[in-house]
Amino acid sequence: MTVFRSVVRGVGSYLPARTLTNAELADMVDTSDEWIVQRTGIRERHIAAKGEKTSDLAIAAAKAALANAGMTAADVDLIVVATSTPDLTFPATATSVQAELGITRGAAFDLQAVCSGFVFAMATADQYLRSGDFKCALVIGAETFSRILDWNDRTTCVLFGDGAGAVVLERTEQPGTREDRGILVSRLRSDGRHRSKLFVDGGPGSTGTVGHLRMEGKEVFRHAVGMITDVIEEAYAATGYSSEDIDWFVPHQANLRIIDGSAKKLKIAPNKVVVTVDKHGNTSAASIPLALSAAVGDGRIKKGDLVLLEAMGGGFTWGSALLRW
Repeated sequence: MTVFRSVVRGVGSYLPARTLTNAELADMVDTSDEWIVQRTGIRERHIAAKGEKTSDLAIAAAKAALANAGMTAADVDLIVVATSTPDLTFPATATSVQAELGITRGAAFDLQAVCSGFVFAMATADQYLRSGDFKCALVIGAETFSRILDWNDRTTCVLFGDGAGAVVLERTEQPGTREDRGILVSRLRSDGRHRSKLFVDGGPGSTGTVGHLRMEGKEVFRHAVGMITDVIEEAYAATGYSSEDIDWFVPHQANLRIIDGSAKKLKIAPNKVVVTVDKHGNTSAASIPLALSAAVGDGRIKKGDLVLLEAMGGGFTWGSALLRW
């Protein structure tokens, strides 16, 4: 029996031109390159220029993904942008992407699940595509977290960066086995009891201000590995695959110690783990598609590879997706 799957046709990314190094941060707050690298694995991050909006990053990544797919904007009838840093309270940043690309059909909307946003957006687009409501989706993770950081708080300002990544998903008929190309399974979770551990202390419905990111780093770290393992083991159970079968593990790029801890607990070999946190920092919803773009661009991820995605973010939210490239 044949089924419809959401197959990745292309991937693209965009990073702002300005690079902010650990050495530069050491001139701004009481920190050092050694301290940051030892605790996070981050060496540099990109910062959006003045006037450079989240939609600008998203549009550049979307164009790159379409070019990689050999497709045009005319093929797209769904845009989902995962972001916690939209251009405006409304309308959705996705509509700015839609307008810039010249798309006048279908739907475009934003999705907010913080660092898990891209996995949530992939799962959402997958449901729409498999249902037959849409045929081709742009799924974008785009963030300008530099705009919500307290640059006097050395515990958070060293962690985050700006950027965008995108994938083109297309509804495609497949044989209906676990060897199919496309998204095989996704698992999503949220637990609002932990919202005070990672949040922004502002918003239009509360303070009327944008606010700044606040985080209880030790608490986030403590929960991360266990929660991530949960949704990955469920994906394995649903497909019959295991860590031995995975070709590439592409985790949310928050902290190298969390990435290493997760891979070790899941028994995924280090040479199968895609790491970009050292060059990008934590770009929230953009981190996974940025990592995917890097690994596709340098030839690591190839057609037919089994790829595991996972992320955890504020809320808490967390999720996984298992797909064949």
